[in-house]
Amino acid sequence: MNRLFGRGKPKEPPPNLTDCISGVDTRAESIDKKIGRLDAELKKYKDQMKKMREGPAKNAVKQKALRVLKQRKMYEQQYNNLQQQSFNMEQANFATQALKDTHSTVQAMKMGVKEMKAAYKRVNIDDIEDVQDQLEDMLEQANEVQEALGRSYGMPEMDDDELEAELEALGDEIELDEDASYLDEAVSAPNAPTKEPGAENVTNKDGVLVDEFGLPQIPEIGRAHV
Repeated sequence: MNRLFGRGKPKEPPPNLTDCISGVDTRAESIDKKIGRLDAELKKYKDQMKKMREGPAKNAVKQKALRVLKQRKMYEQQYNNLQQQSFNMEQANFATQALKDTHSTVQAMKMGVKEMKAAYKRVNIDDIEDVQDQLEDMLEQANEVQEALGRSYGMPEMDDDELEAELEALGDEIELDEDASYLDEAVSAPNAPTKEPGAENVTNKDGVLVDEFGLPQIPEIGRAHV
């Protein structure tokens, strides 16, 4: 069949906004370059006219400059039109892409809801409550076991009044043990001698005469009475 009737030409893909924008931008860049060349030519003619006197030669250069200026105006209008077309297509392309993204987002959300529903169907709330009840019972049993293991054995029964009386007596004994009055005697003991034992007129740092053992000496009068 292909030999008799030939093979049909493959259909070209439909144009898309991205390709159209690229083509318009390329044309706009080409026109912008032409405008730049015309600007350079206009500048050359203007410089020539500044150096020339009034006359036919200057008028001829002026006519060339006006012709170039008309071309520049035409290209500038085309350039502005292409820029506006490109901008409009970019806006349309942005809106189209935003709609596609929104559609994809909605589809993803629908799929997520569907998966959540399927997962929720596999969950039984009654089973969860049963597990919680079993766990609570097991924890209570564990506490009972700990209490049973911590039970005291062979402890004699005691009267609370007797225990309170013993506690008060124990407090009095502790207060007596904490009496530190004996430390005052150590503080009031005589100071060490300031000279070596055996030396005459040995005194401590308070100026009191002491014997070779550091004890205060007994006055001679006292010894006579003894």
